[in-house]
Amino acid sequence: MRKHTQIYLQGMGLKKCDFIPCEVCGRQAVDIHHIKARGMGGSNDKDVIENLMALDRECHIKYGDRKQYIEFLKTVHHEYMERHRGI
Repeated sequence: MRKHTQIYLQGMGLKKCDFIPCEVCGRQAVDIHHIKARGMGGSNDKDVIENLMALDRECHIKYGDRKQYIEFLKTVHHEYMERHRGI
């Protein structure tokens, strides 16, 4: 399991076998997405729960790695964390 996936699961209090919903649409997530991309060969500084969100494949293709959606994804993720982590 990749480091950022472990960070997300631990930060959200989930286990690998749990149903992990896409934070945008609610379907089963298949990817843990970096809201602000690490870039090619980037550092691990972006591997924090505030920068990681679960997405299904369709939402990852539609919103992931597209600058025009970064603020949208940040807002959705912050609201999701408030509901599920009590932040």
